[in-house]
Amino acid sequence: MRNPARWRPTKYVMRGGRLRASRDPREVGAGSRLMGDAIARVYAEHLPRHARGRLIDLGCGKAPLYLVYRDQVASVTCVDWPESLHGGEYLDRTCDLSAPLPFEDASFDTIVLSDVLEHIAEPQALFREMARILAPGGKLVMNTPFLYWLHETPHDYHRYTEFALRRLATGAGFDVLELDALGGAGAALADLLAKRLARIPLAGGLLADLVQSTAVALGALRRPGRATNATELFPLGYFMVAQRR
Repeated sequence: MRNPARWRPTKYVMRGGRLRASRDPREVGAGSRLMGDAIARVYAEHLPRHARGRLIDLGCGKAPLYLVYRDQVASVTCVDWPESLHGGEYLDRTCDLSAPLPFEDASFDTIVLSDVLEHIAEPQALFREMARILAPGGKLVMNTPFLYWLHETPHDYHRYTEFALRRLATGAGFDVLELDALGGAGAALADLLAKRLARIPLAGGLLADLVQSTAVALGALRRPGRATNATELFPLGYFMVAQRR
């Protein structure tokens, strides 16, 4: 990772001993904090268990998860598209993630792929490349949205069910270890309403916060059951850990 001494929290921050989405609207929009909190929670739980060795953060942006994995691994390689909207202060390499990755076979032990897969036009090709650059037994730790708005258009191509994610992973030579739904119908409804309210001048941010905090208080982010064991019909997104065979 370039410039690690200059790294600062952006999208995710520690608050009250927990990793949460930033409340800075320049980092996380007022209507996206529910999803941000859900993603932060699963990475805070799983990265300490699965991140090890040589880690590569694909589509890393500002490397918002660095504070979670930096003490778990031996090295960090940050990669993003050349035209990334998030700048390149921490990038070691720029490349097209839809093309063959410029790394040798078995170069890494851990891959982080956060909020990236929906922006890949040919996802199976990326899964094959990730399997290739992972050492045997290496882990892929990733999330992707499902019932979620279009973002970073026009490069927003797909939404995946749990079944599609499992098929992509196993078809590339991975075993799926964890596959969890992020929230259910309540979270998806609250996210949609918050995004609409956030557009109201002056009061929109406060209204969006109220809707999302109420949804959390009512249990919208309680796990509806792991997707490996129980299917959530209206997931806000998915989180997956897969291991290269």
